Amino acid sequence: MALRIIIVGAGIAGLTAAVSLHQAGHHVRIYERSAFAAEVGAALNLAPNGTRVLQKLGFNIKRARCVLIQNWDTVDGITLRQIACQDLSKAPERFGAAYVAVHRVDLHEELMRLAKLNQPGGVELHLSSRVVRIDADAGQIELIDGRFEDADLIIGADGIRSVSRMAISGSGDANSPSTAAATSTGLSAFRFLVPTESLQTNAAGKELLEWKTPGATLLGDPNSVTTEQERHLMWYACRDGNVQNFVGIHPTVPGKQPEASEGYREQMLKEFAHFHPRVVEILKLGKDVKCWPLFHTEPLPTWTQGKLVVIGDAAHPMLPFGGQGSNQAIEDGGALGMLLENVHDVSQIKARLDLFEKVRRRRASRVQILSTVRANRESLVEKQIQKYMEKDVLLPNSFAARVAHDAGFDVFRRCQEVLLTG
Repeated sequence: MALRIIIVGAGIAGLTAAVSLHQAGHHVRIYERSAFAAEVGAALNLAPNGTRVLQKLGFNIKRARCVLIQNWDTVDGITLRQIACQDLSKAPERFGAAYVAVHRVDLHEELMRLAKLNQPGGVELHLSSRVVRIDADAGQIELIDGRFEDADLIIGADGIRSVSRMAISGSGDANSPSTAAATSTGLSAFRFLVPTESLQTNAAGKELLEWKTPGATLLGDPNSVTTEQERHLMWYACRDGNVQNFVGIHPTVPGKQPEASEGYREQMLKEFAHFHPRVVEILKLGKDVKCWPLFHTEPLPTWTQGKLVVIGDAAHPMLPFGGQGSNQAIEDGGALGMLLENVHDVSQIKARLDLFEKVRRRRASRVQILSTVRANRESLVEKQIQKYMEKDVLLPNSFAARVAHDAGFDVFRRCQEVLLTG
């Protein structure tokens, strides 16, 4: 008999889990608080540890218009002098999959296709269905309209402001404070997209496109020596190379925030005014600039409670340094499907959730801590990572070691190991 599974949230973590668990033969229902089944935002990078999972689920890289990332360059944003270059072109041979960049909307749409949403025999998607309380022991969710829904297993994939995480940490009510509440980092991120054609017809843009190596380029501020002062730009292409994605990390600007994208654009130009003149020129091309404050939580001591398990940002919200947030969410979803395959008796669920924590919690906690520092600053969090180290795992205390640690992990192989050994 198929397990009855409820997933709270239809983001990347929730949809990956839905696809994985549906393919494992279970009946999956997703409850999404928004009124539309679409992702918003800009682009993200998929590392081999994430792409490998997606490929097993049938994800079509070409349909999602992914762009190959061959290098990860770190350069001085003021002088454009190269500081470091990580060659990623051999990732398929080294890690079994490539690094690629993808627009969030394209990733989301491909996952929805794989989930066969609301098709006969597919995953059920319930929109405008905000979950306000979870009874983890009973396996029950309460919706904002007063309805209750029951399941053999509830998967909390409801993001950083998570009702699910509250239930894990002792409060199942959306209006009650949580000991695992997200806190501000004091940093924010500008995000915007520019058509490649716009750069090609701009003198500074054309010159920088010719200067830039294929892949991801981090333009750092050499004056930001602490995390609190962090200021850098991340730049890479998506959508078959037709769109350029930019992210600008900076200390949060105090006071009232702009109400329109033009206000954020002007704010961004002030924050990066001291960068190389050609870089400033391409920042001026940003037409729809958004800005998000960045939040953080400490690693949770457990991800499970009764019939509830949290995944993705609900379990381990990541800062954008290192680009592993979506990849870790994808690992979560893939692992759940594999560990719950051939499980038809509800009495087996707890043991499999214990295995899920064994596979994922320490691993994701290390990556979560690493996500607080940008490339080449891994040594700053070495002591924090030590707490979550595991046997036969090399300490990721340099950028090269971080790449190997993050990208080289095969979540399916690890699931097979724990299924055999417990």
